[in-house]
Amino acid sequence: MHTSQFKFGWKVKSMNFILIIIWIIGITCFTLVGSLYARKYHKPDLLIGLYVTFILVSQILAAKISAFNLGFATFTGPSGVLVFSITYLLTDIVNEKFGRRETHKMIFIAFVSQVAMLFFLWLGTSFPPAPFWTLQKTWEQIFGVVPRITLASWVAFLISENVDAIIYQYFKKITKGKHLWTRNVFSSIPSLLLDSLIFIPLAFAGLMPIMPLIVGQTALKWIVGLINIPFMYLNKAILGKEINNEK
Repeated sequence: MHTSQFKFGWKVKSMNFILIIIWIIGITCFTLVGSLYARKYHKPDLLIGLYVTFILVSQILAAKISAFNLGFATFTGPSGVLVFSITYLLTDIVNEKFGRRETHKMIFIAFVSQVAMLFFLWLGTSFPPAPFWTLQKTWEQIFGVVPRITLASWVAFLISENVDAIIYQYFKKITKGKHLWTRNVFSSIPSLLLDSLIFIPLAFAGLMPIMPLIVGQTALKWIVGLINIPFMYLNKAILGKEINNEK
């Protein structure tokens, strides 16, 4: 019995490790392609597209609460937490290359996209199911919570993402463009905490225990924020010189 439990636990840890490696590869591929596009065309189009995609996907994935075994500890949080955390890297990349004004525009585009997603999810769910389609209840159980998650995300998103952009630009100014890691870390860490403190109670109060989710989500976001540092330097090297769009 103990042997089988050990084997099961080892398999779970191995699977978590494999998934994290895949996640790191995903970060590398998507952000670097976005940065290469920005360098070639001097436009943030692809970075904005990736940003919007990650925002929308993270909200759908947030309907599932997962256990993240990192070896030294296991945290619980919405499945979309690892995806959403990358959005702060993308805002920093755009802020670094194109300035704060372009970053705020990107955040606004993502907000409008969230409104559109919520509207069409509601519309598609409202249509009566075909007689042979038996998954309506399952569909409603999964996507029924998405509107609440999305509404909670709107509030947390608009506050935390804009705070991140403001703090990033502030640290960039006071360090005179040096010490990239300081603005990357000190803009993301408080913004990620702020997002969790706003989002989790609004999205899950009365449905799930709040404090474990806040602690788990914040811890995971902070770990991602630290992991993001070398990726920020790598993307900075690819982006090339800053395009100053501030007015």
